[in-house]
Amino acid sequence: MGDISSLGILAVVLIAAVVISGIKIINQYERGVVLTLGRFSGLRQPGLRVVIPILQQMTKIDVRSTPVDVPRQEVITKDNVTINVDAVVYFRVIDAARAVLETSSYTYATAQFAQAALRDVVGNVELDSLLSQREQISQQIKQIVDAETDKWGIDVENVKIQNIELPQDMKRAMAKQAEAERERRAVIITAGGEKAAAQQVAEAAQMLAQVPGGISIRTLQTLEKIAVEPSQKTVFVLPAELMEIAKHFKHD
Repeated sequence: MGDISSLGILAVVLIAAVVISGIKIINQYERGVVLTLGRFSGLRQPGLRVVIPILQQMTKIDVRSTPVDVPRQEVITKDNVTINVDAVVYFRVIDAARAVLETSSYTYATAQFAQAALRDVVGNVELDSLLSQREQISQQIKQIVDAETDKWGIDVENVKIQNIELPQDMKRAMAKQAEAERERRAVIITAGGEKAAAQQVAEAAQMLAQVPGGISIRTLQTLEKIAVEPSQKTVFVLPAELMEIAKHFKHD
């Protein structure tokens, strides 16, 4: 009797273990892909779900937006400049069944195809275009990867080119070019200021010339400002107009 009771308890425990193993919890951000005897038999939505142990197998798929790094690639641009460039791909599983059935690892497959697309697109543009049109080039890569991964039930949401590493000699050349551009702008700004000042001086001189004795009075004011020290000697030539005014006062 003792042996029979032990076997009964063991059987109950085994049955309970099998039943419990068939109870699955699917999170809100997951979907369950169920295979029955090796064949696809449906999807399971979030919540408490039951599968038949041994006969059925369920794979959980994360359907949230997932970022994947594209490792740094050495690429030769269209104008024969060797650069290192990397990127990041944001994708989301929109068809969990195809993601499981059409590829062994949809994450790895997406990253590898994005890597190939990155090399192809960057290799067909010039360096200046790559630096100035990074967003447009990222969109080109996105369209290529999205079209290919659609058959895996993957939606590529975005592709971002992150780092573009230039050769050292190219960095030095660009730094010199930037410095020359800054100097050119500084010269233009200085010249513009001098031109504006010259115009104001010319306008002031024209206004003084229209006033009788205006130039002479301005000259005296200037002499007063520069002769601030009693010991300072200043030699200047009086304008003829000022001499005539002085003679007039003398005769009076």
